[in-house]
Amino acid sequence: MRDQETYVPNDEPDTTTGEYELSERQALRRVPGLSTELTDVTEVEYRQLRLERVVLVGVWTEGSQADADNSLTELAALAETAGSQVLEGLIQRRSRPDPATYIGRGKVDDLGAVVLAAGADTVICDGELSPSQLRNLEQRTKVKVVDRTALILDIFAQHAKSKEGRAQVELAQLEYLLPRLRGWGETLSRQTGGSGRGGGAGGGVGVRGPGETKLETDRRRIRHRIARLRREIKAMSTVRETKRARRSRNAVPAVAIAGYTNAGKSSLLNRLTGAGVLVEDALFATLDPTTRRATTTDGRVYTLSDTVGFVRHLPHQIVEAFRSTLEEVAEADLVVHVVDGTHPDPQEQVRAVREVLAEVGADRLPELLVVNKTDAAEEETLLHLKRIWPEAVFVSAHRGRGIEELRETIERSLPRPAVEVRAVLPYDRGDLVARVHRQGEVLSTAHLPEGTMLHVRVNEALAAELAPYRDTVQAVRTAG
Repeated sequence: MRDQETYVPNDEPDTTTGEYELSERQALRRVPGLSTELTDVTEVEYRQLRLERVVLVGVWTEGSQADADNSLTELAALAETAGSQVLEGLIQRRSRPDPATYIGRGKVDDLGAVVLAAGADTVICDGELSPSQLRNLEQRTKVKVVDRTALILDIFAQHAKSKEGRAQVELAQLEYLLPRLRGWGETLSRQTGGSGRGGGAGGGVGVRGPGETKLETDRRRIRHRIARLRREIKAMSTVRETKRARRSRNAVPAVAIAGYTNAGKSSLLNRLTGAGVLVEDALFATLDPTTRRATTTDGRVYTLSDTVGFVRHLPHQIVEAFRSTLEEVAEADLVVHVVDGTHPDPQEQVRAVREVLAEVGADRLPELLVVNKTDAAEEETLLHLKRIWPEAVFVSAHRGRGIEELRETIERSLPRPAVEVRAVLPYDRGDLVARVHRQGEVLSTAHLPEGTMLHVRVNEALAAELAPYRDTVQAVRTAG
C-alpha cells in the first residue's frame, strides 16, 4: 500500500512541514565537498596501503537540509580523524531509518554500485546501527560497514594516553561489541557437551567439550573483561575523588572547561594558565582531563580543568565509561562552555553539549558561555551570535584577544568566601597569613607593631582558626 503523499502547489517541497514527495524522500542525494580523495597518483598508491577508503551514508529524518548536511560533514571530519579517506557522502530522506537496512532496502543496491564505482572498502553510517542492520548491509554491499558509534570509539582508542583513559575506552568498546559479536561457518559449530553417549558423528573420545560455541566463549571472556575494567576504573576514580575532596577541604574553587570537540578548550586552558596541553586541529585530541592551578588578581587560588570534548549523538557507552571523568565537571563551581565561532551551526553545538552535561548532573551549575575563534569567524556571524548570547564572552585563544576580559569574568563568577573577618596576626604566624592569601579574599592589609592586620573573607574553617586573633571589630557573616 502506498504511503499517503502531500503535494505543494508550487512544485517546491515545503521544508517546514517535513512532507516530501516519495521520490524526494527515497532518493540518495550526494553531499558535495566531502571527498578527500588524493589527486597525486604516487601519493594515492602510498596511502592506499594505510588508509581505508570510505563512503558515508546518512538518513535525514528531521530538521532542515542544512542540518543533515552539517551532520554528514561532521561524520566526514570524524572519518578523517580516524585516518580514513572520504570518497562519497550520500543522504536519503526518510521518515525513519529502515529497521533492516538503515537506508531504504531498494537503495542498498544503489549504495553498493557507488561503493563499487568509487573503489571503497568501508561504508560509514551516520547513526548507531543494530546488529541486524550491520549484518544485512555488509551482506548486500560486500564491504565492511561501520556506524557512527564505532567510529567515535575508534578515535577515542587512538587518542587515549593515560591508563584510566585507555581503560575507559576499552570498556566502552567492549560494551558496544558484546551484542554485535557474530561468527561465520565452522566457528559457530557447537562442541558436544556431556558424555557424548548416543553414538553418531557427534560423540567419541577427544571431541567432548564444554558445550558452548566460540561465540559464547568470546561473550563470556568479554563479560569477564568488562567486570575487571569496571573494578579498575572504580579504583582510579577513588583517587580522583580523594584529590577533589582535598581541594574542597582547602576551599579551592574549581572551574571546568567544557564544550564541543575541537572548539579550542585546550588552547584556552593554555592561554589562561600556561598549561602546555597538546593542541591539535583534530576531533577528540584531548581525552585525558588536565587540571591546572590559576590565581585571581587579588591572590585567590582556583583550578581550571580541561575535559573531553562532546559531539552530537555522543555514544551512550562513552558517556557511561567516562562518567567518572565527566563528574569533574559536575563537581565544579563554574562551567566555562566553549563554542566554536566558525562552526556552521554553533547553536546545535551548545544544545549537544548541554544535553551531555545534563546527563552527568552539571546542568544546574553556573555557566559562562565563551565564543572562541573570533579571529577566523565572519563579522556577520559574530554579530548574530552576540544577539543570541548577549552575556557571552568573545575571544580568540589563538591570537589572545579577549583573554583578559574572560579572566576577569571568571574571577567575578567564582564563589566568594562566606565569612568576613578582621584579625591581627603576629609576625611569627606568616604561615597563616599565606593561607589566608591563598584560600581567602584579602580586602585590605596593614602592618602594625603587634602584627599584620587583615580584613578578609574566608571560609568557615579558616575563620575558626583566625578567631583567636580577631580584631575588636566583630566578624560579620555575609551572604554567600
